[in-house]
Amino acid sequence: MRYLTAKLAQQIDEELMNSVGAFSLDQLMELAGLACAQTLATVYRKDVYPRVLVCCGPGNQGGDGLVAARHLSMFGYQPTVYMPKPGAKDIYQRLQKQCENMQIPIIMPPSNDIEDLRKVLRNSDVIMDAIFGFSFKPPIRAPFDAVLPFLNESRLPIVSVDIPSGWDVEEGNNFGVGLKADVLLSLTAPKQGVVDFMGRHFLGGRFVPKNIQEKFDLQLPPYPGSEQIVELASDKTPPKF
Repeated sequence: MRYLTAKLAQQIDEELMNSVGAFSLDQLMELAGLACAQTLATVYRKDVYPRVLVCCGPGNQGGDGLVAARHLSMFGYQPTVYMPKPGAKDIYQRLQKQCENMQIPIIMPPSNDIEDLRKVLRNSDVIMDAIFGFSFKPPIRAPFDAVLPFLNESRLPIVSVDIPSGWDVEEGNNFGVGLKADVLLSLTAPKQGVVDFMGRHFLGGRFVPKNIQEKFDLQLPPYPGSEQIVELASDKTPPKF
């Protein structure tokens, strides 16, 4: 299976949404968010980990998190959305409204200081990290420079979307400032920075059409049954491209 550089991941995303792939951003976010929710539900049962803190950044990664929060609510979990810096795009606003319609609590400015985060962490069982995507490059800037250490220090299990927040997409957590995720859901295909990820690793990219898989030689594994995710083996070192 091919592990992607930032440039190649961006190229594949663009191809999925141009005339070749013909997907809309809304479609891809819905499919990605559903895979995120399914991953968390697979590892953390709702009778043991019912309260999910979904941390959303201002970009597309945060949009995936908002979709995941909605699905988690429908699965019977009790999600709370935490947005240190809400997104400004129309699609983000609509996804936020959908969560409000599900009566999902949302914490954001001006009521999102560290004390608010401390309180919600005390009342959470598991964290979904949808803050930074594969385009992130260090250093971590405010307000996220204060948020990430709190999430790590909470010692709650963390499920990261695509790449743990604070990790470089190609160099991983070389700077030591990223989240210490227990579970990772890679979208489309894994990124080079998570080659040495030690937790449970899932893939959510069932939406990638055959022609794009073949063009980029992704060598994606088969998905079982009707599942939107597949767990990747942890005992193999994948090749770098």
